[in-house]
Amino acid sequence: MRGLTITPGTAGSLRLVDDLPEPAPDEGEILVEAVAVGVCGTDREIIDGEYGEAPGDGDLVIGHESLARVLEDPTGTFAAGDLVAGIVRHPDPVPCPNCAAGEWDMCRNGGYTEHGIKGRHGFARERYRLERDFAVRLEPGLGLAGVLLEPASVLAKAWEHIERIGARSVWRPESVLVTGAGPIGLLAALLGTQRDLDVHVLDHNTEGHKPELARALGATYHSEPVGEVDFAPDVIIECTAVPSIVLDVMGKVGPNGMACLTGVSGPGRRNQVDAGALNRELVLENNVVFGTVNANRRHWEAAADALARADRDWLTALITKRVPLSSYEDAYADHKGEVKIALEF
Repeated sequence: MRGLTITPGTAGSLRLVDDLPEPAPDEGEILVEAVAVGVCGTDREIIDGEYGEAPGDGDLVIGHESLARVLEDPTGTFAAGDLVAGIVRHPDPVPCPNCAAGEWDMCRNGGYTEHGIKGRHGFARERYRLERDFAVRLEPGLGLAGVLLEPASVLAKAWEHIERIGARSVWRPESVLVTGAGPIGLLAALLGTQRDLDVHVLDHNTEGHKPELARALGATYHSEPVGEVDFAPDVIIECTAVPSIVLDVMGKVGPNGMACLTGVSGPGRRNQVDAGALNRELVLENNVVFGTVNANRRHWEAAADALARADRDWLTALITKRVPLSSYEDAYADHKGEVKIALEF
């Protein structure tokens, strides 16, 4: 069986292996065959040796954005041929209070595992097994666009938390600004349009896929700096992880509004910040800044529903590059201007 592996902590160790063992029964009840995996920055960081943890000694099968077809399911939950995706994070075995309540995305002790990232093999292999409670059914008509479910689940969680925080008072949001027009940003915008909000997308690209996809969604597209946007959004969803933009959005959100941070910034150049002015603005306007990452089953199911309701042609257009498994190195190269790259099995 073929699959992609890395040696954790060793940069440049990505390779295509032809003799991976067949998935063991203790991986899960449901046997599936891979259709595709999505490629994201996390994969590239793991390939660069920045992090990644195998289940025990040895190598790690990468890939956490999955799309698969069911081969057999003795539990009767799925039928052969169903399209499914695997939930990435599993709760820690202790477990912490959140993991025990099914909120493993909010694990407090760090003992969780994640497919293709931390202590659990990923989905970039021809066949694997899923536990019934960690497999999510996709609308058959989605086709390859089903590989977007993992990033969509992160945004479903973000919107749920936005709405929960907003319920602290009378809050009727009208506008949302999304910074970044990659797959996370465009999916954030999609979920904003499904809530009938006035959606704005900001990105430095002025031509190509990103402005076209934002406008096709009905969003207003911006390429100016955040501080020059001519309105104060009720919600800002920050999807670039660029430190200077993160700081800018904190000061741009409107009264009683919130900024949701979805990216993880790396260390870099120090920024000069007037912390007093920023603090004054956040306090006097009752603003909230929070971060979010990963998702639990509730969010995956909400994301599957959101994708099912979306325009299929628009979703498919998010996948701007398709690469066969035999050309895997090209899939993980840094292609400027692409939105989502899918590695097809």
